[in-house]
Amino acid sequence: MVLQLGGVAVRPPVVLAPMAGITNVAFRQLCREQGAGVYVCEMITTRALVERNPRTLRMIAFGAGERPRSLQLYGVDPQTVRQAVRMIVAEDLADHVDLNFGCSVPKVTRKGGGSAIPWKRRLFGQIVDAAVGAAEGLPVTVKMRKGIDDDHLTFVAAGRIAQDCGAAWVALHARTAAQRYSGRADWAAIGELKAALRVPVLGNGDIWEADDALRMVAGTGCDGVVVGRGCLGRPWLFADLAAAFAGRPERVLPSLGTVAGVMRRHAELLTEWLGSEQDGVVDFRKHVAWYLKGFPVGSELRRSMAMAASLAELEDLLGKLDAQAPFPAEVLGRPRGRTNSPGRVILPQGWLADRDAVAVPEGAELDDSGG
Repeated sequence: MVLQLGGVAVRPPVVLAPMAGITNVAFRQLCREQGAGVYVCEMITTRALVERNPRTLRMIAFGAGERPRSLQLYGVDPQTVRQAVRMIVAEDLADHVDLNFGCSVPKVTRKGGGSAIPWKRRLFGQIVDAAVGAAEGLPVTVKMRKGIDDDHLTFVAAGRIAQDCGAAWVALHARTAAQRYSGRADWAAIGELKAALRVPVLGNGDIWEADDALRMVAGTGCDGVVVGRGCLGRPWLFADLAAAFAGRPERVLPSLGTVAGVMRRHAELLTEWLGSEQDGVVDFRKHVAWYLKGFPVGSELRRSMAMAASLAELEDLLGKLDAQAPFPAEVLGRPRGRTNSPGRVILPQGWLADRDAVAVPEGAELDDSGG
C-alpha cells in the first residue's frame, strides 16, 4: 500500500499529526528513528510566519535529512495564507504544506478559525485555492473534522471543495468539533468520505495500536492513517505501524529498561534542539507520565522525574527504575493524551446564518504558533 505526496511515495502510509508542544524537531526525530512516514511539525499560523515571529521561525526548523519536510499552516484570511505559502516556496522552508481545519479549541473557533471554517464553504474554498495556487507544485493537503456538531456536518462537501481546489489528499479526524477528544471516532464517516472523493483520504481518530490502523484501512478503504495521541510516550508505535503495513506480526513491547533508554534519548534530543540542558529536561517533563503509563513506578519517583532539571538528575532517577519490568499489556488499546467532555462550539455571532459569506472575522488571524 503506497500513498503519494507529490513525487514522494509514503511507505508506510502513516502521518504523524501535529501536536502543540509535542511534534518539535526532537520528537519527530525520535519517531523517525522507529519507522518511516510523514512527520508534521507543530501548527504554524500564517500571520506569525509572514511577520517572521521569532518563535514561529524556530518552530519551522527541520532536522538534517528530514524528508519530506512537512509543515502545517493555520490561516483564515486567504490573502495571508497565499503570502505564507509563497514565502515557504521562495525560501524553501518545507516540501509539503498541510492546512489545519480541525482545531476545535475555543480561542480558535470563537474567531471562526480551525474546525469552524469549513461551514463557510466559499471562504474555505478560497483558502485552499490560495494555498494551492501559491504552492507552485508543492503538495498541499487538508486536515479537518466531520463538522461543527452533528447538526452541522461539513466533511463531504468540504472534501469535494478541497479536491476541486487541487488538494493532494484530505485527512479526516472522525469527530465533530463539539466532541473535542471525547467518545469514539466515527470511522464510518471516513469510509463515506473515501467513497465521495477521487483524491486519497486519510483517517484519523482512535488509532492506539498498529492493528487499529489496519482495521481502519480495511473497514473504510482509506489510503492512509494519521496518528496523534496514540504515540505519546510510545514513539515505537511507528515501528509497529511499519511492521503491520508490511504484513509482519511483530509488535514492540519494551521492558521498562528499554523505555528508560528511549526517555533518555528523548531528553537528549530536546536538549540538543533547545540548546540548553535545563530547557530540554524541563520540556521533557510533560512526557514522563505517558512513558511510564501502566508500569509499576511509585508516585514519589514519578513526581521526582517530572521535576528533574538536568540530564544527570534524570539519569539518576531513570537508574532507579526496575529495568526488568515487562511492558504492561493492560494499557494496550487505551486512550492516551487529552481526553475531555463534549461541549458547545463557541463561534462568532451569526456564524451559522450564511454559509456563503466570505468575510474574515476580525482577529481571526492568530499572531502566535503552536495551537
